[in-house]
Amino acid sequence: MEKQEKVQILNDIVAIKSVNGNEKEVAVYLSKVFKKYGIDSSLLEYDKDRDSLIVEIGTPSSEKVLAFSGHMDVVSAGNEADWTSDPFKPEIRDGKMYGRGTCDMKSGLAAMVIAMIELKEQNADLNGRIRLLATVGEEIGELGSEQLTKEGYVDDVTAMVIGEPTGYAGIVYAHKGSINFKVDSVGKNAHSSMPELGVNAIDHLNDFYTRANQLFRSETHTDEVLGEFIYNVTMISGGEQINSIPSEASLEGNIRTIPDYDNDLVIKKMNELIDELNQKESYKLTLSIEANKISVKSEKDSDIAKIAQQVAKKQVNKEIPMVGISGTTDAAEFTKGKKEFPVIIFGPGNMTPHQVDEYIDIDNYLEMIDIYKEMATTYLA
Repeated sequence: MEKQEKVQILNDIVAIKSVNGNEKEVAVYLSKVFKKYGIDSSLLEYDKDRDSLIVEIGTPSSEKVLAFSGHMDVVSAGNEADWTSDPFKPEIRDGKMYGRGTCDMKSGLAAMVIAMIELKEQNADLNGRIRLLATVGEEIGELGSEQLTKEGYVDDVTAMVIGEPTGYAGIVYAHKGSINFKVDSVGKNAHSSMPELGVNAIDHLNDFYTRANQLFRSETHTDEVLGEFIYNVTMISGGEQINSIPSEASLEGNIRTIPDYDNDLVIKKMNELIDELNQKESYKLTLSIEANKISVKSEKDSDIAKIAQQVAKKQVNKEIPMVGISGTTDAAEFTKGKKEFPVIIFGPGNMTPHQVDEYIDIDNYLEMIDIYKEMATTYLA
């Protein structure tokens, strides 16, 4: 494939406004690109205009299955007036393509697509299969990877590469888990001059806030790769007007977990605290878990990890370390499949995901195509 077409494919999918939805348009575009090169694909509907894309090449009878994965959704561009150029009309300046999703992570996804097409065009000798799993809803709950996993698309996978934007800073083999939670407090309205006739929902919510901070911050829980367990309340609301005792209040927060202080344990402790507080007179607290993504800690010295390091070093002439990160990825759902397999996160990128004037270096994008190709042929040799 010519360089111009490779850049155009990335340009075209960045121009598709798949902000927390509309991934089907990206999937259909990519399926047409595959079809142009004689490769079949299929779509898996999650919701209206939200379809994941599945594509496979290689030797059907082989036991080895290397999964390539990337998500098609992007986050909001925010105030588009703050951007130097329209975030959904990609622009190339000084060797960089600017636009929402260029870095996170349509460049990684496009690089995987083109790598598969070029391997097919070159009749590469693959002793196994490469399966692309392009997902919906990664940014708002890893929806597509959860569905694909439940429907068996990773049951026979033997290794996985997720093309999130790591650049050459590191190859990720571990990341923290993530819990989004909400606590609601129900009280009783009364005039603020007669508080004894009401039940202050904010007071009761504050008891949870204080006790939970003590519970989760009084001890330090650390993983040698992922660092510390993190607990934060990030949103609080309550009350209706200044002279009324509030009958409702709520708080929301995010927790980043590690394998030795995991999601199940944290949720158990939160429920125990809620139950204890509700033993008090007039307390009505409820806990809701809005998102529950487990931590991932794969094999640091797996075949696919070693291959990625070797191939990348040859390509860019530098050692790429194996690292862990705090952010979560689709790996949190894919690793819930029927059997265990190693997973790494490695893709073109920099530090601009979710930022104004997000961009990708064109050279980095093009290099990753060659890296993915060699990783695949080496793993499936």
